[in-house]
Amino acid sequence: MSDVSDLLAVITPEFDSLPPGPLGIAVSGGGDSLALLHLLHKWGKRPLFAVTVNHGLRPAAVSEAAEVAALCDTLGIPHSVLRWRDWNGQGNLQDAARRARQKLIAAWAERQGITAVALGHTADDQAETFLMRLARGSGVDGLAAMSNTRQQGALTWLRPLLRVERATLRDYLQAIGQSWADDPSNDDAQFTRIRMRNAAPQLAALGLDKDVLTATAAQMRRARVALDYATRQLAENVALASAIGMITLSRHAYAAAPEELRLRLLAGALGWIGGAEYRPRLDSLSALDAQIAKPDAAGRCLQGVQIIPEGETVLLVREIAACDSVTVAHDADTALWDGRWRMSGDLRAGDEIAPLGAAGLAKCSDWRETGWPRAALMATPGQWREGRLIAAPMVVNLGNLRCSLEGGAKAFYEALITR
Repeated sequence: MSDVSDLLAVITPEFDSLPPGPLGIAVSGGGDSLALLHLLHKWGKRPLFAVTVNHGLRPAAVSEAAEVAALCDTLGIPHSVLRWRDWNGQGNLQDAARRARQKLIAAWAERQGITAVALGHTADDQAETFLMRLARGSGVDGLAAMSNTRQQGALTWLRPLLRVERATLRDYLQAIGQSWADDPSNDDAQFTRIRMRNAAPQLAALGLDKDVLTATAAQMRRARVALDYATRQLAENVALASAIGMITLSRHAYAAAPEELRLRLLAGALGWIGGAEYRPRLDSLSALDAQIAKPDAAGRCLQGVQIIPEGETVLLVREIAACDSVTVAHDADTALWDGRWRMSGDLRAGDEIAPLGAAGLAKCSDWRETGWPRAALMATPGQWREGRLIAAPMVVNLGNLRCSLEGGAKAFYEALITR
């Protein structure tokens, strides 16, 4: 399938559902992303913008980025180089680099007015990801591996090469006379992915080749979609998301649901309220799930969310201690606080945006008239100027500040469907 027409027939349908506009492409200088760059240039139906992230981990990365820039110049494709400077030497290097790369590219895309970015992951990457997650004991979501498309806010990430093998792309590059860079870390067996890659021949001999692994991942993705829709249906019946940013669970209806759906609903609620990038560990999530079902359950916190039993219901509200206090750097008309509250109005340099807390709420004598629980109101934003509370927009009509949840309460239910 190294013929260009065959390759284009496989990858271009991934772009059919995108709205009109330019397409970003992440190009490292390796064979996979360079092949994608050439193929999309050959396709020629959208303006292309290329971006390379230099992680600052290898001296050769500078020259590799320069080679990508030269190629893009030859092809007439605008190219940018982004630099990662925040590695502290702690934790999983590959995971930290991947997350940093996504954040850098997402910010670049927003600046460029780009709403879709193509990545060069292949069928080999898909099989390796499946094996890595299988080794970790992942469930349906993990074994679904990588999706062809993933929505992150206004940005769509695309992986059009997931049905193409790495060797096929190398054959294509050799046929057109294009060289590529090989990252030495791709041969470093200290990384789990490389160990899985090295084990591929032995696994294939046992019948676990790339085709089998990627087909199983596809079946897991279909199962995940079904579970997502079942979870959303459950949420619509047992969970009430409100404009105050909290969720109220009906204890008995929740407890009667299948465990898998309860766990998925609970993880979604924690993510919507607390904004954590990853769902909690299964043992922590299961312990919280078991406690919610108890009529005498005590309150607890997980991932920046406070769980408060109230009779036949359970309240999930933002934990005050997990909210940041932010000082406004310059005069503005709008700002985002705590990752989900959109503030608009009179924001001046030096103002502090922070959770109301007990002290702030005490200054709002009529807060009970809102009908909202005290714990939920204390976690809503307040505006302080020179040490004085001047606005508490979710509690009283005080000051010239307004706020609302990004996406509204419906965003909770929408987020339960994986995109």
